[in-house]
Amino acid sequence: MGSRGKLKVDSTMESLLIKLVVTPMLVGAASLAGRRWGPGVSGWLVALPLTSGPIVFFLALSHGAHFASSVAAATLVGAISQAAFCLAYSHTALRWRWPHALLFACLGFLVATLVLQSADLPLLARFLLVVLGLLVALRLMPPAAAQTRKERVAPPRWDIPARMVVTTTFVVLLTASASALGASLTGLLAPFPLFATVLAVFAHRHQGPEPAVEVLRGLLYGLFSFAGFFLVLGMLLDDAHIAGAFGAAIAVALVIQGVTLWAQGGRTRLKRALPPLGPPANG
Repeated sequence: MGSRGKLKVDSTMESLLIKLVVTPMLVGAASLAGRRWGPGVSGWLVALPLTSGPIVFFLALSHGAHFASSVAAATLVGAISQAAFCLAYSHTALRWRWPHALLFACLGFLVATLVLQSADLPLLARFLLVVLGLLVALRLMPPAAAQTRKERVAPPRWDIPARMVVTTTFVVLLTASASALGASLTGLLAPFPLFATVLAVFAHRHQGPEPAVEVLRGLLYGLFSFAGFFLVLGMLLDDAHIAGAFGAAIAVALVIQGVTLWAQGGRTRLKRALPPLGPPANG
């Protein structure tokens, strides 16, 4: 009994240590890359499951593959809540300041989450529903504004460390409360777009609403890979080894992410963004 208890404590400490190291590293790396490529590409980049993916991984280690598979299925549908967040923020941002837009976006996410919590659909049907929902959301987004030349605002030094702290705290708290919340609600809350929220609010506050809308439009494109990631996890976690299931899910997500970047015309953006190492040309 004592040996099993010690093993459980050691496992818990190792899991906590991984959360405190891996999660901020992922978020920090994505922040630096997104900062260089602009608002649209940064939104697309953070659609990767940088917070919800680790949450499901840690739940698989601590609660077992079956529980994590149920969370993955619920998280998949949570992409629709993110789409509701994007639509609410984008349309509100064109009329009001960022606090109002953020309030309406959070309400949109909450309402969608409450509705989806009662949905009981097969995994493939959830995936198809998400794909349809994302396509509709992209059609309902405000039209892309004409690109205006604006002076870049240097972000404060605390920007990336703050993102890392907030995201890591969210991962730790949600995984710690997973048993009380249950698999379904944990899965629906896991995809709250914390990272995209920080990017959109910063862009809105310092550059205006149009860059914030572009962040969220990029997020919607990136959510197709998010959906593919959790579809694969939901299919494989019960039958395959945890590492194998996550490896396959990551591979599928990266392939879909590349396709959606191509669909956005990302080749042109990256070609413009990668060569200059100094200040942007004509900026």
